[in-house]
Amino acid sequence: MTAPVHQILQPADWAPARGYSNGVVAAGRTVFLGGQIGWNRDQVFETEDFIGQVRQALENIVALLKEAGAGPEHVVRLTWFITDKKAYTSRLRELGEAYRAVMGRNFPPMSVVQVTALIEDQAKVEIEATAVLPS
Repeated sequence: MTAPVHQILQPADWAPARGYSNGVVAAGRTVFLGGQIGWNRDQVFETEDFIGQVRQALENIVALLKEAGAGPEHVVRLTWFITDKKAYTSRLRELGEAYRAVMGRNFPPMSVVQVTALIEDQAKVEIEATAVLPS
């Protein structure tokens, strides 16, 4: 396993975060990505499945990062907007597997917010990302 690109903030007396970090310190060129949903590059949803849409949204993030010369290891923040909290909490194992398959073992600070709907009616998840490429 490679060392983290950025410094993870983990106070010694705090219980460790699981699947995310509480904070990160990063310096360099910042990349801001708009919310990515579970459709493919042609803006077509290939699945109605929550995990499938999460995986596609993360793949979209990785493709955009590549355009900036970055990778998943450079992500310092993710904000998830989901339409169904139960779909998220009841499938955490599958969610973790899909996440690691696309993003590796980089677990940046994350927030997950349930919303009543997303602009695209078929979308079940939208994920914003911020990355920092070291100087």
